[in-house]
Amino acid sequence: MIAMLLAAGRGERLRPLTDSTPKSLVEVRGESLLERHLRNIAKAGISDVVINLGWLGEQIEARVADGKKFGLQVEYSREGNDILETGGGIHNALHLLGADPFLVINADIYTDMPIPDVALSAHEVGHLILVPTPAYREHGDFDIVGGKVDNGRRPQLTFSGVAIYRPEFFADCEAGRFSIVPMLREAADEGILSGSLFEGLWADVGTHERLAAIEYS
Repeated sequence: MIAMLLAAGRGERLRPLTDSTPKSLVEVRGESLLERHLRNIAKAGISDVVINLGWLGEQIEARVADGKKFGLQVEYSREGNDILETGGGIHNALHLLGADPFLVINADIYTDMPIPDVALSAHEVGHLILVPTPAYREHGDFDIVGGKVDNGRRPQLTFSGVAIYRPEFFADCEAGRFSIVPMLREAADEGILSGSLFEGLWADVGTHERLAAIEYS
């Protein structure tokens, strides 16, 4: 399996820290978010990684290089100043991700989640790892009903930013900037998106307050 790390974002809510440092290179407990993910991916036995680059992406490439120091082979999907969001970023990197299901991880999360090892059934386009909705959010994203992701009227769970997708899921997408969320909602309605719950350490490092909460917890 190939893993993709989404690391192109600007990190507006972490400014001024992210004015000079890519969000994924922000350090938590002595290690950058990105490097923590790379070490965990290598420990799981995955050897090939794709990282998309946007804001200050040259710093990421300089730090990680070809990935050999992590025991990995790293390739880059460069978006420049035209950051393509989640769906567009994955679609733009499909030529690097192969023909088999691939793993995607948002690089700005901090977690002790094991790298998922999930086999998709023939009719499933993907599998999402969901987490209990944090207190700072007004509502969740999805529920899990019978092993399937469900949109729900009052969803209790939040998408962790960790998922496995078939490349075919993106086959009808057009190149450009777009979010993956509408695609996930449609797939959930069609019953072709499976899911599982992770209840361990997980945090979206999106603000200074959340960063501090992890750093000093």
